[in-house]
Amino acid sequence: MTTTAHVLSSHPLDDELVLVKRPLHPTADLESTARFRDDIWYLGPAQYMAHSRNLQLNFTALPLRFRHSAKELFFALLRNDHPYGEREQRVQTINSFFSRVKAFLVWVDERGVQTLSTLGEDDFEAYDHHINGLGVSVSVASTKRSAARSLWIYRTKLTGDSLSSDPQVVWDANPAGGRRRSNDRHGENTTERIPQQVLAPLLTWALRWVEDFADDILRAQREWLALRSQSYARMGIIDGSTALERLTAVLDCYRATGRPLPGLTQQVLQMQDKTPDLQANVSHIARQARMHAATIKKQGTYREMVRAAAEELGLGEACFQAEVRGMLDGRPWLPALRWDDISEYVRHLQAACYIVIAYLSGMRDSEVKHMQRGCLTIWRDEEGRPVRHKITSQAFKGEDAPEGVEATWVVNAAAATAVRVLEALHSDGQLFLFSLPPTSRFRGRPRANSAQVGSTTIKALRGFMEWTNHYCASNSRNDGIPQVNGRHWKLETRQFRRTLAWSIARQPGGSIAGAIQYRHHSVHMFEGYAGTSASGFRPEVEAEQAIARGEKLGDIILNPASHRLTGPAAQEAESRLAAMESEVQFLGKLITDRKRLDRFMRRHDPHIYPGEFVTCVYNPDRALCRRATADGPSLPDCQPLRCRNVALTSENKEAFIAWLRRLEENLASTALAPYVRHRLEEQLTGLISFLEAHKIHTDENEDNHGVPANTH
Repeated sequence: MTTTAHVLSSHPLDDELVLVKRPLHPTADLESTARFRDDIWYLGPAQYMAHSRNLQLNFTALPLRFRHSAKELFFALLRNDHPYGEREQRVQTINSFFSRVKAFLVWVDERGVQTLSTLGEDDFEAYDHHINGLGVSVSVASTKRSAARSLWIYRTKLTGDSLSSDPQVVWDANPAGGRRRSNDRHGENTTERIPQQVLAPLLTWALRWVEDFADDILRAQREWLALRSQSYARMGIIDGSTALERLTAVLDCYRATGRPLPGLTQQVLQMQDKTPDLQANVSHIARQARMHAATIKKQGTYREMVRAAAEELGLGEACFQAEVRGMLDGRPWLPALRWDDISEYVRHLQAACYIVIAYLSGMRDSEVKHMQRGCLTIWRDEEGRPVRHKITSQAFKGEDAPEGVEATWVVNAAAATAVRVLEALHSDGQLFLFSLPPTSRFRGRPRANSAQVGSTTIKALRGFMEWTNHYCASNSRNDGIPQVNGRHWKLETRQFRRTLAWSIARQPGGSIAGAIQYRHHSVHMFEGYAGTSASGFRPEVEAEQAIARGEKLGDIILNPASHRLTGPAAQEAESRLAAMESEVQFLGKLITDRKRLDRFMRRHDPHIYPGEFVTCVYNPDRALCRRATADGPSLPDCQPLRCRNVALTSENKEAFIAWLRRLEENLASTALAPYVRHRLEEQLTGLISFLEAHKIHTDENEDNHGVPANTH
């Protein structure tokens, strides 16, 4: 095949090193890296992520007439020679960008256009319609247009052919393009969350594997590796023992322990044309005796020895001496572990560890993949009890250093257990915990990446889900992973962090907690990740909160006697509830339709927020918790003893009385420091004054509504 280097004329940049302006991996030799004249530019020397594929820009895949222009474009990108206003891009981004540019150039070539400079408005409009017909998302369509437009933006860097006009002018003038433009807020995360009906069983099964099944698999793997690594002698003599002696020792071991010989699986028996006269798993017995299976099958003496032992001991499923100890609902989770299944089970165990760590830590996929042996540290108290579990890894996103920076995540005990399982899964010499497991048939082959690539992990995660559902179906269990809208959920690595971020954002003070856990530099960035725009997840959270409030307020309207309101804002609360009642006819029952209640709350929200200690009748002009916005109160920052937005239900009063009792119990202690006692006494004095001001009685003989008994 004729290469591009032979076909294309020489270029002034032919001898230039493509990656000379890029930080290279410590093991890379700059002089051996790609030059402009090469047909393929290998980007591996500039890659630092251990889980990345060996990226390359293959210019032979581009139409011949446009290759010089494409080379000059990507030379400028890799050398950071950008027009004013264009940002520097990572190697991974440039590699992805290449496929978009390729798609455009192939389309132009198929259109019969000879040069880029001759492309006009009709061509740009046709390409726009071509993209629309692909059925891709708005974001993907945008990147395709951006790739095509780059041949205009970088026109000053291209010495030959380039676009002669800006295609964005045509696309902006196209009404269809205007309607396609996304209204998402910049920075909004559009990754789908894992639905709760999927997440709950998925995490439950992953924890079972990590905490209950892992020991069985690790013991079986050690035995598997020991049998795989032993030597075989051609003449049958190994360490001074003959094949007969070794086979005898193996069979005697089965007799001594009373274990049946491993038998052939039903699947293997069904594949036979006829039932074999020897149904023992001769292959495994031969491994244990360090013999070849054919030797036992062909040698009459050996064959009769195995047949006699099978008749005496019977046949079972177990191939390993390690017994199954893991329990599920009071019974062993498997009857036995078989030789042919161990690779699959090790793969599922590693996938389970990924699920537990990725979801319970909030780490990105790249951060999980760069975990190494010894990454777990435990801070213990003076009595040796674990207080904090921390994982140290490399963070890449948002960091200036291409090799990443060291970062630490606080995790719980389950994630820490998963790390220890991964360390036990690999040999001591294996650093990366998410490298291919020792039982993988691809282990040992030359690889550019030290850790698993994303597609391998995704395949393993989906295989874990398939195994779970097959296991549940085979054992008549109802705790499998359900379908969503009639389809199996397509699990992606980035969904774990996305789902946990959203869950944290729903909790009081969650944005602050999320910013710390996710290493985001500001609360605003975390809220962008958790979902804040009209098409994101923040409106969903707010809608759920509004529905819950609507249900609570409807209960107050229907049962006013048990929810009598007092406090500074009680009168205003009654007025708002009356207006709310006039807008909808409750007719003795609540609105049970969630859509109807959601619609009602959006139209007629009385802005009353029931809480544990107070029912906030929100008025932003007098709120002490939040003055800068009228979105609603911040109940965790409530100052109930001072705020004039406070109304009190009977439940709120009971909460205050319980708080009073706790303060009294704490002050009864003689071990308090003077400063602490002073602060508690101040709280108690203020609380008593608040209760007295609102006629909330604390005597033991009062009824549930804070009114002394026997006063009616």
